[in-house]
Amino acid sequence: MSKCAAIQMASSPNISSNLLLADRLIAEAAKAGAQWVALPENFALMGDHEQDKIKAKETDGSGPIQHFLAITAKKYHVWVIGGTMPMACDQPNKVRAACLIYNDQGERVARYDKMHLFDVSVPGTQEVYRESDSIAAGEQPLVLDTPFGKMGIAVCYDLRFPEFFRTMVKQGVEILVVPSAFTAETGAAHWELLLRARAVENLCYVVAPNQGGFHKNGRKTFGHSMIVDPWGSVLDCYKTGSGFVCADLDRERVAKVRAHFPVLDHRRLFCE
Repeated sequence: MSKCAAIQMASSPNISSNLLLADRLIAEAAKAGAQWVALPENFALMGDHEQDKIKAKETDGSGPIQHFLAITAKKYHVWVIGGTMPMACDQPNKVRAACLIYNDQGERVARYDKMHLFDVSVPGTQEVYRESDSIAAGEQPLVLDTPFGKMGIAVCYDLRFPEFFRTMVKQGVEILVVPSAFTAETGAAHWELLLRARAVENLCYVVAPNQGGFHKNGRKTFGHSMIVDPWGSVLDCYKTGSGFVCADLDRERVAKVRAHFPVLDHRRLFCE
């Protein structure tokens, strides 16, 4: 049994103020008993323009955002799943959207780079997104062993690709963590539906920190950060603004649900 927290923010273009807010929310979650916390996508920066992330990019292993994650994890004695941050890559005009994971000693234990990029025109709105203009896609899923269970990381738009999660299930994943910045329109239509579907079809917990509120760049994100259990029940949800949700995750429940309802053993087609 472990207690986790999914943190919700409405991040701004000011990295320092975003980190101060993240620090306060992590401290509150730790005080509430969370042993590990997950931050949303773009927690450190929601810029006025897509190219702002290029100016804020860090090299792997060095930089203020990475330093913040390491220090904060150690200070509050919690594991931190660091949403995403802009990391330098071999293309000077692009970054990787990197999710960094730190243990409770402040040591980095894993990194996942967002694989599926949000290049869409949102139906019914004037919103157009072209993440591939400034982000280079990652190439490998991540499943890691933690004291809380086998954990898989996905980021926002990844959520729409069920085969992506099946590759993690083949590696024994028990908890899916999905840092996100879902738009208000797509979130209202699909956020809870997709999170619960991923939980039910993979019989695992889903922990989903989201951006939630109005941003200085004019964007509105959906919020409703939530934690879903392996049967698809929402254990906690935080609708809008800055805050967090907490829940106890029970590895034995995952094992029991999978044993009593062995849908994963009944598959006839398998992803590569």
